[in-house]
Amino acid sequence: MSLLDRFKKQPASAKSSGEAKPEARPEKKVVNEKQPEKKPEKKVIPKKISTKGDAPLVLIKPHVTEKATDLEKENKYVFKVFKTSNKIEIKKAVESLYTVNVENVRIINVPRKKRRIGKSREGWRKGYKKAIVKLAKGQKIEIMPR
Repeated sequence: MSLLDRFKKQPASAKSSGEAKPEARPEKKVVNEKQPEKKPEKKVIPKKISTKGDAPLVLIKPHVTEKATDLEKENKYVFKVFKTSNKIEIKKAVESLYTVNVENVRIINVPRKKRRIGKSREGWRKGYKKAIVKLAKGQKIEIMPR
């Protein structure tokens, strides 16, 4: 491609004479030595729930209401959880934080609701996600320290 050769850098002697001489390219040397192959690095993705330190990434706080205290008689406990958490993460977080065996997890998405602020202004109450966790028989969680 002679058109692109015009833009290549030329030695100072060729520029002064006005002629461009093609440079001799050195031959590639074939080396028979085996070079260690570079392996692509694997990305390590940490597990979300592995220790007690990861439980705050799932559980926000216990949800204490009249209905929640009635559910404690049936060995069920209610927690507010982050919107991105799922049943498996919630189960692992409760088991690691409280050292209990979880039988069942149910999730409820509570939607946001309109509320009035004064006479003419309207706002929104935040929505949240809550989980009802059922424990194995004979196990308890001390939510409210006595």
